[in-house]
Amino acid sequence: MDTTKTNLHHLFEQLGLDSTPEAIAAFIVHHQMDRHTPLSQAAFWTASQKNFIQEALDADAQWTEVIEQLDTQLRKSGSTPAGR
Repeated sequence: MDTTKTNLHHLFEQLGLDSTPEAIAAFIVHHQMDRHTPLSQAAFWTASQKNFIQEALDADAQWTEVIEQLDTQLRKSGSTPAGR
């Protein structure tokens, strides 16, 4: 059984991103999304990050809950496309 912790800190580490609380908060602020784009298709991900997110969601893996948490946070004020 895999006992890897799955929280935003560890998800950001898994994605190869800065996982400090400040960096996570800044990422969320600067990457707000509209409600129509699937998280795994967001333009700011690399190909490997997109694949990881999509595979985790497809497999309903241990990362699913925290990926969905990130998805929700990235859409809090993202009712219109980014940059508008």
